[in-house]
Amino acid sequence: MPYHFDHRKEYLLLPGLGDHPRADLGPTRTPLQRAGRLGDELGIELYIKRDDAQPLGMGGNKVRQLEFYLGLAQAREADTVLITGAIQSNFVRLCAAACRKLGLHPVVQLEDRVPTNDPLYQSSGNVLLDQLYGAEIHYLPEGEDETLADTRLDSIAQDLTKQGRNPYVVHLGTDHPPVGSLGYALAAAELRIQLQEQSNDATHLVVPSGSGITHSGILAGVQALNWDISIEGICVRRQSSLQKPRIEKRATEAASLLGTASISPDSVNTHDEVLAPGYGQMNSQVEEAIQKTAHLEGLLVDPVYSGRSMAGLIALVRRGHIKKGSCVVFIHTGGAPALFAYQNQMDFL
Repeated sequence: MPYHFDHRKEYLLLPGLGDHPRADLGPTRTPLQRAGRLGDELGIELYIKRDDAQPLGMGGNKVRQLEFYLGLAQAREADTVLITGAIQSNFVRLCAAACRKLGLHPVVQLEDRVPTNDPLYQSSGNVLLDQLYGAEIHYLPEGEDETLADTRLDSIAQDLTKQGRNPYVVHLGTDHPPVGSLGYALAAAELRIQLQEQSNDATHLVVPSGSGITHSGILAGVQALNWDISIEGICVRRQSSLQKPRIEKRATEAASLLGTASISPDSVNTHDEVLAPGYGQMNSQVEEAIQKTAHLEGLLVDPVYSGRSMAGLIALVRRGHIKKGSCVVFIHTGGAPALFAYQNQMDFL
């Protein structure tokens, strides 16, 4: 069985991972750190899984997903990789970085999802890094049409094929298997081992819930490990009534990729208390979370994913869904480059 890089123990716990190709994007095991000052402020025992500390491309959760997407690209001998995302997409930025590391040509599509004409949003942060990595950039004005976004990628890929390229498309719509979710099934096993080594018995795991790849992968991994922990998905793009069935579908597909049983709907928790006014748009709760995390822990969280997830965690504690004294793990998904693009929208600066 191919254990791959630094995850032998995890592959023994989840043998289904061995059926899937995985690209080497560097060491991906990340620290699990106690956030004592922020935890004390909230009245909980708080640990942060530092996926923002991935060494590739300024880090973030997408590195884990890209290992499996680009593993397939390598298996198919692709020379070009296409991906779509919002203008300030961390996924797009990390895909461009990963492609350069592996010697592949990155083609990215930036979707206009956030209603703003702020020039910093349009050119700073992740966009600047996309350009630095030399990504071929396309734009899609219709930013909330997931099917259209993938269809446009397929069209660009067809043109590249006619030019003699061998493209691989990272599809993020629900019409395609959530291959990247395997990266977070692996992360669930990694986290389980770390908690056991620290003799910690966490009751809640807080994670952003957007495309659903991270959330569904963790759910599938936790189920395969027979781990009794509540996964709290913080909605960052869609309201809970739409996100919950999406996660049920994606998590069941992820479990199938692992060769395990379907996910129970009762295990899918989605929370949208901090979503308004919508994807990638600031609100007072997100601003508070960004400022509080920086002031109490010296950690940076972003306005789109990690900051909104931290705002969601704070809201769950305040309304009693997460009880005082609980042991909680927060998956820090990164996103620091986006802070530079949002500085004009932060009232506390």
